[in-house]
Amino acid sequence: MFPVSARSAPGTWRNWGRTESVVPAQVRTPRSAGDIATAIADARAEGLTVKPVGSGHSFSAIAVAAGIQLDMSALRGLVSVDAGTAQATFRAGTTLHEVPDLLAPHGLAMPNLGDVDAQTLSGATSTGTHGTGGGFGGISTQIVGLEIVTGTGEVRKVGSDEPALLSAAALGLGALGVVTEITLQCVPSFGLHAQEGPEPIDDVIDSFLDSVAAHDHYEFYWFPHTAIALTKKNARVGADVPAHGPGTVRRYIDDELLSNGLFGVLCAVGARTPKVVPTLNSLASRALSARSYTDSSTRVFVSSRTVRFREMEYALPIERIPEALQQVREVIVRRRYKISFPLEVRAAAADDLMLSTASGRVTGYIAVHRYHGDRADGYFDDVEEIMMSHGGRPHWGKMHTAGTEYLRTVYPRFDEFLAVRADFDPDRVFDNPYLRSVLGP
Repeated sequence: MFPVSARSAPGTWRNWGRTESVVPAQVRTPRSAGDIATAIADARAEGLTVKPVGSGHSFSAIAVAAGIQLDMSALRGLVSVDAGTAQATFRAGTTLHEVPDLLAPHGLAMPNLGDVDAQTLSGATSTGTHGTGGGFGGISTQIVGLEIVTGTGEVRKVGSDEPALLSAAALGLGALGVVTEITLQCVPSFGLHAQEGPEPIDDVIDSFLDSVAAHDHYEFYWFPHTAIALTKKNARVGADVPAHGPGTVRRYIDDELLSNGLFGVLCAVGARTPKVVPTLNSLASRALSARSYTDSSTRVFVSSRTVRFREMEYALPIERIPEALQQVREVIVRRRYKISFPLEVRAAAADDLMLSTASGRVTGYIAVHRYHGDRADGYFDDVEEIMMSHGGRPHWGKMHTAGTEYLRTVYPRFDEFLAVRADFDPDRVFDNPYLRSVLGP
């Protein structure tokens, strides 16, 4: 007999970016796969849908749950570690920022991470969250097995012995079921030597492909209305290489006071008076300075992000990135947009997951942001038109308007995924408006 999950009175749920909100019919906090199966049975009997939510860090409506919302916060922690294979199994609600301390006693680490670690493992992998590095895939590619509760309430184990199913379930958009456990292929703990500094944006764009090839992990940020980009070049080093570089005070000044505190003030001023944004961006770019340091992989990969924003990101064939970037620069000038947030540009290896943004092709990513207080305009629409003209694939957890018809043209295995969905959730228990828009009814 499974224990009954805790329930709470429904209230308004909002995501971190304040782009989506909903008042669910019910909120439950499952503590086991059995709790989830019970919620699914109840939902089917009551004509409701079911949707798990994690940290609410998706900007799209992928996690919006109008029926039974499953709060995954009680399904956290390390389940087991296989030292021989370096594989670790976690409960799906474990947050990325909890993982390093859970793996550290075993001398293990995740192979790659993005710059935000607030997401749950299931949320990050279900939406295709990724870091950067031409030789490294997104977080979903680290999955070698998982446990999932399907739309009929069946608890299924999916592993590497079923590669077709794993290539769907490892990045399933929440459309196949509720993931309860995730097994990751880890690596021995390692450090990163980081080199960061301002460079001319024209040079950075022209050398992007070479830079991705030359560095383990490469990315850059361009501040619109300026000629400056901040480049980040990370080289993997052994875990025994001692940490060095700017001390705690300098890192706090750079990462909190400048990157968050001062930047937040400048964004707020720009939102109230858009015409001053170019001047403010120029001031922000001049505050950038070069620095070099070595630390644990997690401490280098992850950055603090406290200024609230909205985001859209598209994945392109990597060779299309320079041209697309130039087109975005041109549209900002032509349409006279005032953009306070920088563009972020990254890369990832090709993979074989059905709905991965890097499926079947080495990929570059262009992410555009707006401060949450900025007035609505056509910036995202214009950028999205450029991205689609290059065969871009939208990040599932970020804002976009791509629908089923378009997505089928850029995902060769799109219909294969739909067939798995029909098997796992034949009655659309996990449906919501977002999934209907991207996958169809």
